[in-house]
Amino acid sequence: MKKIKSFFALLLPFTIVSISQAQDWPDVNHFTEDNAKLGEPLSGEKRIVFIGNSITKCWSDMHPDFFSAKHYINRGIGGQTTPQILIRFRPDVINLKPAVVVILAGTNDIAGNTGPTTLDIIAGNIISMAELAKANGIKVILCSILPVYDYPWKPGLEPAEKIITLNYMLKQYADKNGIIYADYFSSVVDDRKGMIKEYTYDGVHPNDAGYKVMEPIIEEAIKKALLLP
Repeated sequence: MKKIKSFFALLLPFTIVSISQAQDWPDVNHFTEDNAKLGEPLSGEKRIVFIGNSITKCWSDMHPDFFSAKHYINRGIGGQTTPQILIRFRPDVINLKPAVVVILAGTNDIAGNTGPTTLDIIAGNIISMAELAKANGIKVILCSILPVYDYPWKPGLEPAEKIITLNYMLKQYADKNGIIYADYFSSVVDDRKGMIKEYTYDGVHPNDAGYKVMEPIIEEAIKKALLLP
């Protein structure tokens, strides 16, 4: 009996950790300490928050100077889908009181990272983020999803046309609502409707050259957003 009790005593901490991780499905506590350290924006500070998945996260990993030299705040978490990002939108965007939010998400939804979904649901989640931002006086930049011919971790889904359709839906919403749309897609797509191989290391994520293509596109969009009334 003592051996059984000892076994469960050893198992209990790991059980608590796994339950805790399952309960924090959107990883909403991921940036809790970082967000607390930021505090309120300084007078005249125009914060720009980038929110999304690994494509956003790896951007500051690969090009840290692009973020550190400006008031750019990276809130990307690898592997995330739009419902996860939507849940953490308040702590990781609204509560930081940025002037502009840059939203780049949706490819992991199409890959099925958190289960089956539809393009309407994905677009709806992204639109909900935009509406939350607008309701809190934050300018919105919606970004096109980058082209993908095939996902290396889940091959055979044929995502290329789905991405084109979803980008069209986001562009239509942006145009109708006076929101800036940052079109990365057109600058990095190849003739298979995937990403040009010189701009990616796995067909999904940009490499150094890919981010260098994206940076002037988003900087121009940020300038426009900051000029909006």
